[in-house]
Order: sequence, then structure tokens, then C-alpha cells
Amino acid sequence: MSAFKKFLPLFDRVLVERLAAETVTKGGIMLPDKSQGKVLQATIVATGPGAKGKSGQIEPLSVRVGDKVLLPEYGGTKLTLDDKEYYLFRDGDILGKYTE
Repeated sequence: MSAFKKFLPLFDRVLVERLAAETVTKGGIMLPDKSQGKVLQATIVATGPGAKGKSGQIEPLSVRVGDKVLLPEYGGTKLTLDDKEYYLFRDGDILGKYTE
């Protein structure tokens, strides 16, 4: 996790790592890259402190590090840290989070 010591999101932004795409079906058929859907599930790996509300107070984010979330199909800013791909989203862009 040394990459996250080098990069800290600001305001209401969160850094996520997308889950790996399925490369084999349940029946054992290998899927080519073109037929693999875009992975919309991710894990939060770093968060900013939150954005200032109308009253001037910092409003906390709705997600925490380690949460599994659902991302929109488009959007986010791609970052490469220590040869791994991550994406930066605003807290409000995240569609939902999974509960255990």
C-alpha cells in the first residue's frame, strides 16, 4: 500500500481499484477481451476528507476505505500508481455500495 502514501485524494474524491474481469464462464469457456463487459464493481482504496457544505463544515463521505462499490459505466479519471491502474471518482458519482 505504499502507492497510497504517494497519492491522497482531495475533497470528496475517492480512489478505487476495479475488480478483475471474468475471463472464464461458469461452464469453463474462455472469454476473449472483446466480449468481456466493463467491470463496474470496485474497492475503495483511499478517500479525501470530504467537501465543504453550504454551512462551511466538512461533510463526510458516504464510503470508507475497503467498501465494495458500484461505479457508473463511464467517468472517473484513470491513474497508474506502482504499475497498477486505479480510478478517481467523486463520492456523488458512486452509484451504491455492497453490504455484507
